[in-house]
Amino acid sequence: MRLPLKELRRTLLEADVSLPAVTSFLKAVESSAAGVAVVKGVTPRQQLIKLVSDQLREALGGAAEPLARAPGAAPTVILLAGLQGAGKTTAAAKLALLLQKQGRKPMLVATDTFRPAAIEQLKLLGAKLGVPVYEQGTNGKPADIARAGVAAARAAGCDTVIVDTTGRIAIDEALMSDLQATRAAVQPTETLLVLDAMTGQDAARAAATFHQRVGITGTILTKMDGDARGGAALSVRFACGQPIKFCGTGEKIEDLELFYPERVAGRILGMGDVVSLVEKAAALNSSSDMEAIGRRMMGGGFDLSDFLKQSEMVRKSLSLSHAVLTLRPR
Repeated sequence: MRLPLKELRRTLLEADVSLPAVTSFLKAVESSAAGVAVVKGVTPRQQLIKLVSDQLREALGGAAEPLARAPGAAPTVILLAGLQGAGKTTAAAKLALLLQKQGRKPMLVATDTFRPAAIEQLKLLGAKLGVPVYEQGTNGKPADIARAGVAAARAAGCDTVIVDTTGRIAIDEALMSDLQATRAAVQPTETLLVLDAMTGQDAARAAATFHQRVGITGTILTKMDGDARGGAALSVRFACGQPIKFCGTGEKIEDLELFYPERVAGRILGMGDVVSLVEKAAALNSSSDMEAIGRRMMGGGFDLSDFLKQSEMVRKSLSLSHAVLTLRPR
């Protein structure tokens, strides 16, 4: 199959995928496309879109990946890191609500002594949700507050601790030192980096730096309901190699959900309907029932069951032909 790589490259770049991620992805697509035959009933372009979509889904993680849980009776500790403006504090409250709905008992821990407003914001959100919030104001070191917060959660019978860490406008040494100390103090089950999906390639650079210095286990992409087509997801995944666990889909407190790679793959390509079309065509053409029915008809063994199968195949074929005409580029 001949690949229009220039067109695919342009599509990915327009979706704000970073250039290194685009280059690596195109190589993978070209390799996987070698020797692939075009399915009857679809155009080579539509077959390519399906192939690229499958490859993109795998590059984004393949499937939704839930949070890890601490073994035994120990509380699960989730450390949230990120820069100011990414929505880290709001993401902490959203995650608490999501876990509450799953029957878990979370506690929020406010350690952002650099920005007092973040502590007040977390307290307000916690009160709204009925989730306890541990804080010591702006006094003390973030690592010490986090350690005390985990101890308080264990004493209160909470099974999950969400630590909202200190933030900065930009990555600097003070931020990284605080995060490293906090991580060492609480030994988190998950260290999730909160990133703004609207920042595109900047999100990839941040993910690489945070992973190198702190060691993240996953990311939360916020503002996925915005105008961005989701290219940041592929860039971030390529930059740090860690799964995207959740995505923010709105401003409401309940607008947080598991990250589903297949949905974002379709969003980046903007061709979800074509993928469904090719899957339907492959299923139709892989069946040998029509040939078997033909042999029985010639041998006089054609019955009502065969008639029903034949009618269903004709119906699907007509539906498929209509879809090809509808989706064919003009």
